[in-house]
Amino acid sequence: MKSYLSLFFMAVALGASAQKGAISEDMLQQIKSSYTGTVTDKALVNAIADNSINTLVTNREKLGEMDTYFSHRVNSKGITDQKQSGRCWLFTGFNVLRAKMMAQHGLNSCEFSQVYTFFWDQLEKSNLFLQGIIDTRHRPLTDQMVEWLLKNPLSDGGTYTGVADLVAKYGIVPAGIMPETYNSENTARISALIKEKLRENAMELRAMEKADVKEVEKAKVKMLSTIYRMLVLAFGEPVTSFEWAPKQADGKLMGELKTYTPKSFYAEWIGEDLNADYVMLMNDPSREYWKTYEIDFDRHMYDGHNWLYVNLPIEEIKKMALASIKDSTMMYFSCDVGKQLNSKRGLLDLENYDYGALFGTTFGMDKKQRIQTFHSGSSHAMTLMAVDVDNQGRFKKWMVENSWGSASGYQGHLIMTDEWFDEYMFRLVVNKKYVPSQVLKILKNEPVKLPAWDPMFAPEE
Repeated sequence: MKSYLSLFFMAVALGASAQKGAISEDMLQQIKSSYTGTVTDKALVNAIADNSINTLVTNREKLGEMDTYFSHRVNSKGITDQKQSGRCWLFTGFNVLRAKMMAQHGLNSCEFSQVYTFFWDQLEKSNLFLQGIIDTRHRPLTDQMVEWLLKNPLSDGGTYTGVADLVAKYGIVPAGIMPETYNSENTARISALIKEKLRENAMELRAMEKADVKEVEKAKVKMLSTIYRMLVLAFGEPVTSFEWAPKQADGKLMGELKTYTPKSFYAEWIGEDLNADYVMLMNDPSREYWKTYEIDFDRHMYDGHNWLYVNLPIEEIKKMALASIKDSTMMYFSCDVGKQLNSKRGLLDLENYDYGALFGTTFGMDKKQRIQTFHSGSSHAMTLMAVDVDNQGRFKKWMVENSWGSASGYQGHLIMTDEWFDEYMFRLVVNKKYVPSQVLKILKNEPVKLPAWDPMFAPEE
């Protein structure tokens, strides 16, 4: 009996190793023999074992004095810092607004309370998730939309549409009125706890499959009340009214204190319709250009706007960006910031690092292929504020105001070559007055609807 069992298990083992597509013994020998272990290889093993790969592949020709001149630049004052949070989308949106407010009203400085708006963002996203669960509670757990919801109950990341919708609904307040807390600057733990609670709530709502609408709504309100309390304890309760007046550089008030609500403050000091007055542009070569696209369920609020954008060739986007900067207007901008970033210098350049030379290979995918293979996508939002154009009208480089603190990068900014911009820029939000009429006409067409889980549309962090 033992001999038969031995033969059986041997046959199984041989069958598994000989399975088509697996690494066979013969294939393994071919792979291993391809590595010759030269003296150079041994030196590389020793070097890579004890050093950062980026240190070894740094292109030293790029370490000379950096060109920081820009032919067109929007003035800005004060670098913000999102700390250990994924709120780049909010900081970027507010950087655009504060630059406009300072320019229009002649202010020396200005900063808005990110934690005030972030509080409402987290509550609204919680409601968006719970209502999504209610709307799909009759579907099985294996349904793709249900699965996507449970994987993504809450995020501290976001997009421009979140800024636009939240400001329209809740207004805005100066930074000093509702200051940051430890947990607003370090969001990982509170976000994890709220996610856990939301998933627990989701299972409770799904169990109410036969309950009537009023009973389900009552349950959701109770769940959101718990989330509200958690947010108050972590961030403080949002203000409903406050006194404020702008200050001079020495701290002296410029005029009398006035009582505002967050919405009346926004109406008086900024007053723009961030949904109606602006257009989101995308450069995604994996999809057809000159079309409008809409991302299903890609919003911050259940009653908010889905992310809507026009997909355009990069050169068309550059023209609008130049027009905006020439008119002293910053823009919401997002990109794949981690690719070829020299963070110490604040330089994004395709030639910063030569990984291929170190490993004896090439990394040759183009932008379209990187998107299609999930290798590249928009990961971080910043404020586009400068461009350098030569005498022949050719773009040379660009600069963004970042939200990683004044000690980061180049004085709190990042400079990118035009070649890098082509490869890793994805989204730009531009005021309609800088957008050509043929692009505005495209916005009137029925958009192509894309699913919430599309790989290009993760929130910026």
